Amino acid sequence: MIYDNILATIGNTPVVRINRISRELECELYVKCEFLNPGGSVKDRIGYKMVVDAEEAGLIKPGDTLIEPTSGNTGIGIALAGAVLGYQVIITMPLKMSHEKQVVLESLGAKIYRTPSEAASSDPDSHISLAKRLQQEIPNSHILDQYGNHSNPDAHYYGTAQEIIDDFGMDLHMVVATVGTGGTITGIAKRLKEYNPLIKIIGVDPEGSILGGGTVVLPYLVEGIGYDFFPDVLDNTLIDTYIKINDKNAFVMARRLIREEGLLIGGSSGGAVWAALQAAKSLKKGQKCLVILPDSIRNYLTKFPDDVWMKEHGFL
Repeated sequence: MIYDNILATIGNTPVVRINRISRELECELYVKCEFLNPGGSVKDRIGYKMVVDAEEAGLIKPGDTLIEPTSGNTGIGIALAGAVLGYQVIITMPLKMSHEKQVVLESLGAKIYRTPSEAASSDPDSHISLAKRLQQEIPNSHILDQYGNHSNPDAHYYGTAQEIIDDFGMDLHMVVATVGTGGTITGIAKRLKEYNPLIKIIGVDPEGSILGGGTVVLPYLVEGIGYDFFPDVLDNTLIDTYIKINDKNAFVMARRLIREEGLLIGGSSGGAVWAALQAAKSLKKGQKCLVILPDSIRNYLTKFPDDVWMKEHGFL
């Protein structure tokens, strides 16, 4: 197929059946391969849509500067759109996030500011606070704000969820997705529950985050999911159950998915599948569970895929 530009290839990601890791389940387990988006993650969808929607609303124009606080993937999605559509991009990102993400962002022309990983979201030193200061200082700059921008869940309501309906129709009984900003799971859940009120939506949240319950905020290594505050775009009333995961759950399962299923995914995808294996035990023979796989191995080559790194962190 021939496309006008790379942005036109975002979405319409394939669904693949899991065959080996799911052997102990009665139900059928499938994954939606969002890591095959051109920028390497599900966040390509919202990066592109936030830019296009803001442009169509007259809020931004080519040549302006787009600033975004991010754990990396939304920044890559915005930088991808910015490179094609003619925007300057500045990304603020905690130091915890991988060096590979910074390299990709810089390759796309973005300027990067790193912030302390331990800074709470409301802390003046956080990536969110820094983005707000930069926006005040830089002329013709804008924060698209994935945490509060309804183009985030809308990208999934009109895009991702519709693709799922097109693939499965009513023959889908459970969807499992990790939760960060909440845009992915909120948009998908809203559309799927309108279409099929009986479907179960399972959220996946790391230990140390408050999104799926609890009040204790602790550091964790898996990237791109969980927060110490509730983003405006997250609608927890649409989520039937949360499953908490830890770093070892995520990274060990991610390595198994790579080795046993050939899926070149990131750590949060491992967490999503680990949680799905717990949640899908409630499903019967012939029923179907779909897991959203958010991003690819590319961003983490020096982390969990590396045996030395895994041993250093006590996961092997």
